[in-house]
Parts: sequence; C-alpha cells; structure tokens
Amino acid sequence: MRELVGEIRSSGGKAEYVVADVGERRQIQNIADLAIERFGGFDTWVNNAGVSIYGKFEEVSIEDQRKLFETNYWGVVYGSLVAARHLSQRGGALINVGSALSDRAIPIQGAYCASKHAVKGFTDALRMELEHDGAPISVTLIKPSSIDTPYRQHAKNYMREEPRNPPPVYAPEPVAEAILYAAERPIRDIYVGGAGRALALGAFVAPGLTDKAMEQMFDAQKEDFPSASPHNGLNHPSGSLLERGAYSGHVAESSLYTRSALHPWVAGGLFAAGLGLAYVAALAMRNGSR
Repeated sequence: MRELVGEIRSSGGKAEYVVADVGERRQIQNIADLAIERFGGFDTWVNNAGVSIYGKFEEVSIEDQRKLFETNYWGVVYGSLVAARHLSQRGGALINVGSALSDRAIPIQGAYCASKHAVKGFTDALRMELEHDGAPISVTLIKPSSIDTPYRQHAKNYMREEPRNPPPVYAPEPVAEAILYAAERPIRDIYVGGAGRALALGAFVAPGLTDKAMEQMFDAQKEDFPSASPHNGLNHPSGSLLERGAYSGHVAESSLYTRSALHPWVAGGLFAAGLGLAYVAALAMRNGSR
C-alpha cells in the first residue's frame, strides 16, 4: 500500500494508508479516524475487501468459512456502521461491493456466495433504516460479474486443479467506473456486466432450470491443469498491486449493459440508431422490389 500511496502522491493526488484487518471493528475505526484527522472527514466510503474459497462444502473447513465471513460479511458490516455514523452528520455515499452471486449461487464457491447473499441482505436493510431516520446517505450495492482481477489467485483452493473464472469475464475498469458513478449520483444497485444481470433474471424467472445450468459451473471453474501452488488469501495478504488476473480467454473491456444502465441516453441512442438502420433497410428492400 505504501507503493500505491507513493504513486498517487507523485501524480499530484493526496493519499494515506492504514494497515487494517477489516474483520476487526476497532481497526476499521482507525481508518475513519485517520481520514478525519488528515482530510477533515470523508464523503464516500467503499467496502471492497473480499476473498473466496474454491471447494465443495463437505471439503471446506468450518474454520475457513468463518474466516471468509469475517472479511466478506463482517468487514462490510463494521465498515458500513463506522461510515454511517460519520456520514449521517455531513451526507455522502456508502458503497458496498457485493457480487452478481448476491442473487444467484454457484457450486464450488458456496461460502463466498453465502457471504455475498448476506451482504445484500445487510445492505438492503441498512438502506431502509437510514432512509427512515432521514440520514443524508445514499447506499449502493455493486454487483460485479466475473472480473479479471487476481481474485482466484488470492482465494484458498481445495481443488486439485487451478481455479478459473467462468466466462464471460470483464475487465476491472467497469467496476471502478460503477463505483465512481455511485459516489457521484445516488443509485440503489449496479450490475457490472450483462451476464450478472441475466443470471439474476434467470434465477428469478426459472430457478430450477438455472440450477441445472449452474451445475455446469463445476467444470467452468477449473483449469485443465493442476494447481501450481497452494492458495490461501484467508490468512496471508498477497502483497501485490496487480489489477489483472491474467485470464487466458477473452476479457470484455467494457459492458454495454452497465453503460446503458448508468447512462440511459446511451441506450436511447442505440435504440434510435437501431430504428434508423431498420428504416433504411426497409426502404432499401422496398426500392429493390420495384
């Protein structure tokens, strides 16, 4: 983190860092205290810490599942409560990074899915409580699809095979853009990647069929070669500043669905362009038939 802060400062920005375990509320409070001391406060708080486990439930120890929840769920709870206390006095944005798996679980990453379901429930309930109390805080849940970050390298892996992100896979930049959008404009939730929205819709409309489709995720999350090294991001930080996860397949650098959701005029323009092309094609066909 010291290196990242140095990069930000060298480019003209202001930054500080705090070493903290998000599973400890006191340590999260230290983050807020430093921000208040150095910058006079904050108007945006993002809870983004997360880790996963690859393995069937019968293989994954209860201790590891609890450790995952300390980061993925309790880290969000502690961060949200600390941030809400400060933001209630000055207003601002609280942004929790969940997952498309907040709405639809997949096998092999069951503990991760459960934690993201919990994050969604907590975020929705907290939003209602803050609105009821008149707190000037927008609460947003970001729901990324498969993203090409070092996520799988940082996960703990119980499988013999190397973990793999199931396609389609998106670049991390659209997630950052969605977070920035939520920091500037109140919005309830944002799916990053049309695949995630389609997954949630399928789970709502046809849950049984979606179960069958998701069972294909057993193979989709495994490479065809053995795991190169033991993964264990539950207890040991990576120490790297890598943004990409070196996904071997196609990575979508943007999401038309997400862009359309955030900027309706884009969707309207595409729709109008489509109508225009259809009109031109109809004229061409009509003139050719004469």
